[in-house]
Amino acid sequence: MALATVDSGGRPSVRMVLLKGFDRRGFLFFTNYESRKAKELASNAEAAVALYWPTLHRQVRAAGPVSRASQQESELYFGTRPRQAQLAAWASRQSDVIDSRDVLENRYRELEEQFAGREVGLPPFWGGLRLAARVFELWQGRENRLHDRFRYSLDAAGDWVIERLAP
Repeated sequence: MALATVDSGGRPSVRMVLLKGFDRRGFLFFTNYESRKAKELASNAEAAVALYWPTLHRQVRAAGPVSRASQQESELYFGTRPRQAQLAAWASRQSDVIDSRDVLENRYRELEEQFAGREVGLPPFWGGLRLAARVFELWQGRENRLHDRFRYSLDAAGDWVIERLAP
């Protein structure tokens, strides 16, 4: 899914992240807490996501506050990742400038040796983030660009208000 954030100066940034879960609490994804996206969310926890299925002519957009998933939830998911992906999470200081690919590959090899014969635990700087949607928009493509759009917004009482939007 596409995740949009803004930095402390109000400059927008968008990138693709892997959606790992969705439930009544929101959209769940995982990242390095020292990455650009995590730093932007620390300074402004409001974000937006978009999911698009071109063959179905459908899109879902959502916006709301982002918070960290529980340590237990992060550990549980991290334990399901392939060992190479676990080591990569430790090796990459996501979004930091590095001198060369060799720096990354050397760090990965060091970690392979460090964790040889034992479980790779959850890095303290890595875990889940969840966007709790306060607004959803559902889009269904139609002929002649007369698309169907519906916005679901939480009101002050916590009820969903549904509105049809012009395409």
